[in-house]
Amino acid sequence: MTMTDELYQQVILDHNRTPRNCRTIEAPTHSAEGLNPLCGDAYTVFLVMDEDKVIRDVAFEGHGCAISKASASLMTEALMGKTEAEAQALFKAFHEMVLGKGHENSCLLGKLSVLSGVWKYPARVKCAALSWHALKSALDGEAVACTEDKM
Repeated sequence: MTMTDELYQQVILDHNRTPRNCRTIEAPTHSAEGLNPLCGDAYTVFLVMDEDKVIRDVAFEGHGCAISKASASLMTEALMGKTEAEAQALFKAFHEMVLGKGHENSCLLGKLSVLSGVWKYPARVKCAALSWHALKSALDGEAVACTEDKM
């Protein structure tokens, strides 16, 4: 394992053990549930967006494996203060990265790049993408995102 791989693994483990923004928002402007029926991972993503469509608060709650929880935690950190358009662009760049379809947006992803190797493990792609699909559903006004339909 390279030093970079070890660092990435440590970031994932840290976000799994101590997830950021793992809580409920009582009055979200947007929310959606994400479910992976194959493994049972389930998360709800909550957003508070202001009138300018800027994310002022973001959180998640639920349960899942280390990769899904770390991904949700990293996602919430990356989204804070972003506009809806920036969040949609981040979703697209992240989704392409975990599918191994392009790394030209890696500068946009920043710390989220720790999940860049997930595409090598197809069974884990849905884990990493679950909270992101819930985010996309919330932004699109849908209540539920199921990874079976999205990948």
